[in-house]
Amino acid sequence: MENRERKNGILLYLNDEELEYLNHKCKLANVKSRSEFIRRLIIRGYVYDVDFSELTRYNYLLSNISSNINQIAHRINETRSIYQPDIDGVKEEMKKLWQLQRSMLSKLPWAKQ
Repeated sequence: MENRERKNGILLYLNDEELEYLNHKCKLANVKSRSEFIRRLIIRGYVYDVDFSELTRYNYLLSNISSNINQIAHRINETRSIYQPDIDGVKEEMKKLWQLQRSMLSKLPWAKQ
């Protein structure tokens, strides 16, 4: 007990339904313990777990678009002409990117109305 960083304990009583709800919220927040969850709620006012999988996809699409634009620019510099399929390809990638961005933003709690 002497080596503990947190030496002040609290006792909290919950009914079965509340305990089940707390456990569910802890699982959703992906925290190590209920104590950690409650500390985060007290300090930050909220607890959330961020899923970066869509952000990874977003970065992948951005990389594809950058690569396509660089290839198009290289061809334009070489041939002094631009081709419609190149432009269409970039437009299609941009369309996917915007759809993904809308999807990501719609999942943010403050974005919902």
